[in-house]
Amino acid sequence: MTDRPTPDRIMEIANGYWATGILGTAARCSLFTHLEAGVDTASGLAAAAGIAERGAQTLLDGLVGLGLVERTAAGYRNTAEASAFLVEGRPASLSGYAGLKLGQMDKMGDLLAVYRTGGPVAAMTEVADNPHWEVVVPAIAAQSVPVAEVAAGLLGLAEAGDISILDLGGGSGIFSAIWLELNPAARSTQLDWAPINAIARRLLKERHLADRFTCVDGDFHTTGFGVAAHDVVVYSHVAHQEGPEDNIATFTRVKAALKPGGTFVVCDYVVDDDRGGPFFPLLFASEMLLKSKKGGTWRQADYRDWLTAAGFDDVSFHPTSSPTGLVLAR
Repeated sequence: MTDRPTPDRIMEIANGYWATGILGTAARCSLFTHLEAGVDTASGLAAAAGIAERGAQTLLDGLVGLGLVERTAAGYRNTAEASAFLVEGRPASLSGYAGLKLGQMDKMGDLLAVYRTGGPVAAMTEVADNPHWEVVVPAIAAQSVPVAEVAAGLLGLAEAGDISILDLGGGSGIFSAIWLELNPAARSTQLDWAPINAIARRLLKERHLADRFTCVDGDFHTTGFGVAAHDVVVYSHVAHQEGPEDNIATFTRVKAALKPGGTFVVCDYVVDDDRGGPFFPLLFASEMLLKSKKGGTWRQADYRDWLTAAGFDDVSFHPTSSPTGLVLAR
């Protein structure tokens, strides 16, 4: 007998905004951090988070339903997943990212107009002097931690000695921080807007790496990269903001900036060639329609074609433990 379809999954998707709301609110209230510290009852969490006990209990119910918190004999505790990725202060913590997404839910009301027009209908935020970088840049940094670690292993960076790294649009500086910690002889330069570089300088200073880290304030579209100057160039979560022509132009300039035998590292949400998956990159394409004029989530074939046009002849694709894929080109 063939199983009959049910509406369950459609109901779950239609109400998916509740998951974003519950997770984002719990993150902003530091609920996962309080749970990790041993506060395990609704009343205790209400007091620690400064919210109503009824609110705390309802949040806990939602988090149990989402599989991020579990019941114990005494009360509640984080699941292993929440402990690893939602406790504040841990290197891979996504609590800031979850809180950020809560604040972006109102933009979903623009989607119908965005799909009709094929691009943003609100004012663009991608400008150097937008104060939101102070919130956004640190919040998204943790996504890159596992990716930077995987890339470092593939490149053998820890044993690479005195190398020069260029990070284009490096944001928080997390790639430089992780790679310089692994290789005490390496040096890194980040090219980004001045307010964003200021955030990166703080991170590298906190990790006692500032003496091997340099920032160039500018726009990577117009600022020079140098010629045969770098062993590794990284382009993380930038390609999805750019159209095909701009990506090809940047890739071509990167090829000229690499030393012979150097490697270009592209990190982004890569879509299968038949656009059948993976799940997250397919969904993220709508965010690019909402926020960028030409961006999207690009296929492996797109990257291969662009990199070949730029002069690279060795292109490989590598999965990570996150939705972000790695593309290595030489």
